[in-house]
Amino acid sequence: MGGDRAPDEIVAGALEAATDGIEVILFGPAGFETGGLKLVETTELIGMHEKPAEAVRAKPGSSLVAAHRAVADGRADAVVSAGNTGAMLAAGLLHLRRLPGVLRPAIAVPIPTRTGPSVLLDAGANADARPEHLLQFAHMGAIFAEEILDLARPDVRLLSIGEEPEKGNRLTLEAHALLAASELGFAGNAESHDLLAGAADVVVCDGFTGNIALKLLEGTIKTVLDSMRAEIAATRRGKLGGLLIRPAARRLRTRLDPDTYGGAYLLGLRGLSVIAHGNSSSRAIANAIRLAARGVEHDVPGHLASRLPVTSRTGAGQSPAPARTS
Repeated sequence: MGGDRAPDEIVAGALEAATDGIEVILFGPAGFETGGLKLVETTELIGMHEKPAEAVRAKPGSSLVAAHRAVADGRADAVVSAGNTGAMLAAGLLHLRRLPGVLRPAIAVPIPTRTGPSVLLDAGANADARPEHLLQFAHMGAIFAEEILDLARPDVRLLSIGEEPEKGNRLTLEAHALLAASELGFAGNAESHDLLAGAADVVVCDGFTGNIALKLLEGTIKTVLDSMRAEIAATRRGKLGGLLIRPAARRLRTRLDPDTYGGAYLLGLRGLSVIAHGNSSSRAIANAIRLAARGVEHDVPGHLASRLPVTSRTGAGQSPAPARTS
């Protein structure tokens, strides 16, 4: 029931993903057509504007919470939703719980680049972060890039206002020092204008910066592609030229369209959680489900648990201080 186009586009996307042999279970109220997919009936909904932590605790019968419980109980392998992102995070922390040693989960988004996909994190789970969080995000992103994007020894860069090590605010300066001292393939700072050009396999930042960067990229891509289509259709000459470049234009749209990836992993939890865009089409939902299935096949939580270095509030290589879950 999550997202602007629910439930029709959600069901259509689930049916498309099911044709790949993925077993999809829908969670929602009784009464709508599922096309033959299994339905777990739920009685409550969490709206996009509700306070996440309060809603998750107050509405245990919601589809979003019930789906998380199914993963926690082993009745499903992953949860996918285009609903309230904060509620996804809250439900994940409450029911799936963090992996040992993880300070904070992070939203890892595959982004299209000229040289192939890379991963940006955190894309919105943590508006405020500390340097040790960014170091841990970088480790999680590197493991993600290896397991999901099939990149050997991924390079990591820190999103900042300049490539020079001395550029940035206090957070980026301190995070830069931690990253430079780590065993990661750290290649220094990256600027936002290089993201689509392939700045790095893994680009790390706090969730506030990452969410702004992600939405700017998505909006720019959509505006450019829509404007190009409008210009082509505006004149007879443009339409003729459009026929000639159609194959190339389709390849470009497929590579740049956010729907191609469909969703983002919430990394750092004991179970798999994939967050889809609130305006997801059926194609985006199908691809988000495929992304979740790929994470199951590659056991992303297991790899994170076994390979993630322990990071503490005071730096790397120490035991983490306990953190409260809200």
